[in-house]
Amino acid sequence: MTERVDFYVLASNSPKQRFNFACRLTEKAYQRDLKVLILQDSLAGAKSLDELLWTFNERSFVPHQVCIDGRYDAETPVHLALESANIKADLLVNLTDRLPGGFEQYPRIAEIIDADPERRRLGRERFKAYRDLKVALDTHQLDESAEI
Repeated sequence: MTERVDFYVLASNSPKQRFNFACRLTEKAYQRDLKVLILQDSLAGAKSLDELLWTFNERSFVPHQVCIDGRYDAETPVHLALESANIKADLLVNLTDRLPGGFEQYPRIAEIIDADPERRRLGRERFKAYRDLKVALDTHQLDESAEI
């Protein structure tokens, strides 16, 4: 059962800023011993984020894997996937433009929305869908230097 959905609204429309924020949020969750699933729209996007998770912070180590065809290692704390495919996690980071299938199995969801007008519109639609389902929502307006 989803306890809360946090919408992180970025001032920038740069995909790199969005991915960097996802990495920082994932790192923080990992440091708190939480399992994380990051959903992406494309395999290319998942691979880009995979590379960035290794390099975004030279003092950081976030063990992760890209999951294809629903296969994953339950011991790995962070997974990148195109579908949730029943991957167990404490936090779902949604980088897709859609409401994640099976989202209700994740206690916390983070929606990262940048300043792209279409992404904002789709984010508002997801916000309304969660609200209609009576999920607790919180919105965080962030500037480019915001800390998590």
